[in-house]
Amino acid sequence: MRILIVEDEAELNRQLKDEMEENGYVVDCAFDGEEGHFLGDTEPYDAVVLDIGLPKMDGISVLEAWRRDGRTMPVLILTARDRWSDKVQGIDAGADDYVAKPFHMEEVVARVRALVRRSAGLASNEITCGPIRLDARSGRVTVEGLTLKLTSHEFRLLSYLMHHQGKIISRTELVEHLYDQDFDRDSNTIEVFIGRLRKKLGVDVIQTVRGLGYNMIAPDTAKE
Repeated sequence: MRILIVEDEAELNRQLKDEMEENGYVVDCAFDGEEGHFLGDTEPYDAVVLDIGLPKMDGISVLEAWRRDGRTMPVLILTARDRWSDKVQGIDAGADDYVAKPFHMEEVVARVRALVRRSAGLASNEITCGPIRLDARSGRVTVEGLTLKLTSHEFRLLSYLMHHQGKIISRTELVEHLYDQDFDRDSNTIEVFIGRLRKKLGVDVIQTVRGLGYNMIAPDTAKE
């Protein structure tokens, strides 16, 4: 999952980035409204953490512009604790949730995780596909009850596929959602990770749809 953080306070931006990465997300960062608007308008993100008080272009204006342009990614806004009007403005502008400063990093991560989950139509942090169970909160993956050891890349790939079960996902989409903007985006690397993941899972749940991409589907469903 790929997240955008738009926050002008350099230290807070870094702390948010570190916390998100520790929880398995790929993170891009912007430090002013214009840069944040550009990234959100041109790159596909699974969620955005957006500060309201930004230089060059304030957060409300950024959010309103995204929504006008049809950008539907979930957005969590950061507001000042004593500015209830910012919260109202943010929600009216199209925000999906908010956190008031100062906040605990764990709360931001939990709220982003919930936004990503709801965006995929999931009600729980535990996602299943046949015998595979992924806990988005703990980062634990089990197959028939046995814990699986995955690299960070393999986990992100599996997580994205499980969040979008039953949908054909192209290699380009996977690259866009699994790597940050500075990564050398070679879609051929996805094939390598898919092969490793299939071998570790030991269950035929990731189907190759020739010319289109990949589809994750439970074994019983695939037989129907």
